Amino acid sequence: QVQLVESGGGLVQAGGSLRLSCAAYGVILSITIIDWYRQAPGKQREWVATISSGGSTNYADSVKGRFTISRDNAKNSVYLQMNSLKPEDTAVYYCKTPSVGGWGQGTQVTVSS
Repeated sequence: QVQLVESGGGLVQAGGSLRLSCAAYGVILSITIIDWYRQAPGKQREWVATISSGGSTNYADSVKGRFTISRDNAKNSVYLQMNSLKPEDTAVYYCKTPSVGGWGQGTQVTVSS
């Protein structure tokens, strides 16, 4: 079954850090582009970060300088290191790649003030 599974979310105080993981099954992440998205309560899903197959990265302005996207090809996984977290980062976070349809269950990140 082709799917992406997110994990690593949790409750953290403002200024803290979390590392999210995106594990792939049935798809090889090293040869594809991966995006992280997030959806806060009552808001539309928004793009957060991208890593290309070549390792190039791009970030939304709201997370630039605080979040880092990376990949471990040996583990067929992509990560999102989130530092200096803010309450406005509270959302369900999802990873996405073009070859996998739909969305996974996501992982909840809650940042308390």
